[in-house]
Amino acid sequence: MKLRLREVREAKGLSLRELAAKSGVAFGAINRIELGKTQPRLETLDRLAKALGVGVKDLIENGK
Repeated sequence: MKLRLREVREAKGLSLRELAAKSGVAFGAINRIELGKTQPRLETLDRLAKALGVGVKDLIENGK
């Protein structure tokens, strides 16, 4: 599954550190997710989505 996490985060004007602080997800974990080095658990995606003010489905790239 390909994620749009970086795209959405940047559109919201947040740095990695700011998203980490808002979501409670570690900076390193977010970085690895954005780089495609790891796939997040649904719970982690939910925390990131809530911190960004979007739905989990908005973080998942459709058809790719």
